[in-house]
Amino acid sequence: MTLVTVIIPNYNGRKYLEECLNTLKLQEEVETEVIIIDNGSTDDSVSFIKDKYPEHLLIENQENQGFSQAVNQGIKASDTEYVFLLNNDTALEPDCIRNLLDCIRRDDYIFAVSSRMVRYKERDKMDDAGDEYTVLGWTYKVGDGQSTSRYKEIRDVFSACAGAALYRRDILHKLGLFDEKFFAYLEDVDISYRARINGYISIYCPGAVVYHHTSSTTGSRYNVWKIKLSARNNIYLAYKNMPWPQLLVNSPFLLLGFLIKYIFFIKRGQGKHYREGLVEGMRTLHKVEKTAYRSENRGRYFKIEYQLLRNIFKFP
Repeated sequence: MTLVTVIIPNYNGRKYLEECLNTLKLQEEVETEVIIIDNGSTDDSVSFIKDKYPEHLLIENQENQGFSQAVNQGIKASDTEYVFLLNNDTALEPDCIRNLLDCIRRDDYIFAVSSRMVRYKERDKMDDAGDEYTVLGWTYKVGDGQSTSRYKEIRDVFSACAGAALYRRDILHKLGLFDEKFFAYLEDVDISYRARINGYISIYCPGAVVYHHTSSTTGSRYNVWKIKLSARNNIYLAYKNMPWPQLLVNSPFLLLGFLIKYIFFIKRGQGKHYREGLVEGMRTLHKVEKTAYRSENRGRYFKIEYQLLRNIFKFP
């Protein structure tokens, strides 16, 4: 019985696809289905997939629809209990998906499991051990650049990194799937935030090792496109998920956080791009649907607020 559908969004990732798809074939004790969503690639990704991997379902978009819409297309086309979202620029250890399944089955309230992501070209360094979010409006990758000798324990994280994460498909549908207004970046934190509001958690699985070519799709960590989208989506993330009283209380922290980031990017000569992202976020807030507030979730909001404050002091 197939339990897991692997969903891979692809945009001009031909040079990475073969290794990624071949490591999926080597997965131990787990039968998977694979859905690849091509976002209007201009390289030979589509012809390569059709020629070499005809057994996989290929969904072709005529233009780049963004990460959120692409993975939603894959989720809607799947019918397994779990879906594994995977970047195309990755390679998996043979026991990766089996270990993810072992972790998510520990508790019915586990919504998502984040893999142990390691830098592909520096395999003694971590890339991501789950994502955290702070009251300053900052999101950060746990363990980024640190030794792989660390982060060997299963633990709670605010959000699984959707670059290599296993999700319960029924809960994804219950939450409304990924918000396509985000296009790319922070959509995984947003859905994990909504999951926490509804009583679900995300955890980190150290046994699920994934090697990742960092920033291969966007080209660099601080490119113009990423800076603007991330700044805009940080505005969306707080506005969408915090009820008005919480947003009011947190506004001084959020303003401070945005100011610090603005100064950081000014020093890099990229302040204009960050500012433009913030302005776009504020200007288009009317397009964002706020997460519905329900009184039965009041206690969870207090717990989340504590997490956001605590995560300031855990910031690497």
